[in-house]
Amino acid sequence: MGEIGLVDSDGAKLDAALTRIARDVDAVFDAMLPIPDDTRAPLVEAMRYAAMNGGKRVRPLLLVTTAEMLGVGRDPALRAACAVESIHVYSLIHDDLPCMDDDDLRRGKPTTHRRFNEATAVLAGDSLHALAFEILTAGETTSDPFTQAELVRCLATASGMSGMAGGQMMDMVAESSSYDLREITRLQQLKTGALLAASVEMGAILARVPPEGRTSLRAYARDIGLAFQIADDLLDATGDEVAAGKALRKDDEQGKQTFVTLMGVEGARNQAEALINQAVGHLAPFGQDAAVLRALARYIVERDR
Repeated sequence: MGEIGLVDSDGAKLDAALTRIARDVDAVFDAMLPIPDDTRAPLVEAMRYAAMNGGKRVRPLLLVTTAEMLGVGRDPALRAACAVESIHVYSLIHDDLPCMDDDDLRRGKPTTHRRFNEATAVLAGDSLHALAFEILTAGETTSDPFTQAELVRCLATASGMSGMAGGQMMDMVAESSSYDLREITRLQQLKTGALLAASVEMGAILARVPPEGRTSLRAYARDIGLAFQIADDLLDATGDEVAAGKALRKDDEQGKQTFVTLMGVEGARNQAEALINQAVGHLAPFGQDAAVLRALARYIVERDR
């Protein structure tokens, strides 16, 4: 009975945290992206359109929750969280383009290139990419140049060829390749897991936790990153497009190997559950301070979008 009560309590904390982070992230972007009174206006409007009023905000919540758990103030953590979200949103804008995934719907509304045009969408993605590093090197985020440099390095590594972009390249050639489970795992660790892991890591960097003190948090991030992608594969295979707010069944149509095609629906579901249980176990040293991180891990495999 005590365990059920704890889970219910964690879930209530997560609901409140998700509501608050969505509101706070929008407020930060609103302040950072005023629409200029010149011909750059459509660019900033596209940035605001893509970055605000939508999305799960899982990455910002991971960063802010980790940072606050380790004693960092909410304002600098929120700024760093918006840097990560800027990278995430830029990647979605570019992924949706006709030259990549060619999607018409994102977060239940037309994709940025459909709402504006392709050239504006490319520039909006480029500008959000640049904004991320502008945020991380601002004194309001942290005045310590060593912390700034470590934040920048962490996010840059997670975004480029050794992270998200590298994973996207692997995914682009997946239609003509026959990936096994090891290769699919590697692909998703880069494409999806790297930015999730960076969110946790950057929370610890803001708290000036040395690398050797981040072991359990890194293990937690690694496990939820993989579980997140397995849940995405399950959603693509079995989910509802209206609830998801985007087109589904694309992996199967394109003949891509996924966790679901390699493991089956039940096998993938069991693997995701095992990863989440393992992730929650890594949080044991933090006790009740990690309540939201525990609940967020469980939410990752239960979401419908």
